[in-house]
Amino acid sequence: MPITRLEPRKIEKIWGRRDLSPPFGPISPDKPPVGEIWFEGERTGDDALLVKYLFTSEKLSVQVHPDEEAARLRGLPGGKEEAWWVVAAEEGATIGLGLRERIDRETLRSAALDGSIERLLDWREASAGDHVYLPAGTIHALGPGLAVVEVQQNADVTYRLFDYGRDRELHLEAAVAVANPGPYEAPLPSYELGPGRTVLAHGRAFVLERWSGPRSGRIDAEESIWIVPLGGSAAIGEEELHPGGVWRVEGEAAYALYDGGHLLAAYAGGEVRHGLVRD
Repeated sequence: MPITRLEPRKIEKIWGRRDLSPPFGPISPDKPPVGEIWFEGERTGDDALLVKYLFTSEKLSVQVHPDEEAARLRGLPGGKEEAWWVVAAEEGATIGLGLRERIDRETLRSAALDGSIERLLDWREASAGDHVYLPAGTIHALGPGLAVVEVQQNADVTYRLFDYGRDRELHLEAAVAVANPGPYEAPLPSYELGPGRTVLAHGRAFVLERWSGPRSGRIDAEESIWIVPLGGSAAIGEEELHPGGVWRVEGEAAYALYDGGHLLAAYAGGEVRHGLVRD
């Protein structure tokens, strides 16, 4: 099949929400809050990327992910980089992205132990439509009041530095060892590749693009791409795409983005696939 709709799986989190937007919720008051929705298929364990929705009512832990080399040194299959697209943000919602200034690792360790790391984070106001790519080693956190699409390398490896006193495991030594204890270092800048096609992030573990309509043509995906509709409507082959779903595309298929339709397209590797779509 050139296109596969991935199945959503709800993940309960103490920092999650019950007032999920359609088509995900709401969650019954007698059920635990849902923080993540993972989109999976039969090959998810072998896929290069994983797409999630995140819904926050509290601050997430201050955390960091290792790169490929650091992960393998610890016996893990691979590292983790990720990107966020902010779907919705309540007034005053923030994202913690890197530290406000560079510190040494011993100071980082002490700040994680006494909680002052929260004040060292560079908390930035978030708005719908914001996007950010998080290279491995970036110290980061999400604040409350956010709905976010997360595209990540398909590795379940997170080291918590600080968790606001919650009864969850910390990974202090591993986190300090792999963290970049300084300001956020952005990857290569976004740019317009052509009409309706913007490269949001490239040059790292994966490429993230935004496509917008109206436009139509053909997709030629020699390797998998993940499609995340954000607004309006679109179609690939005979499959109608709407926000709240995620599709994996392989091979060649016709596509169309109707007026107002826009989506994210993500694929593994740092090189932009210039021939991915043809009008």
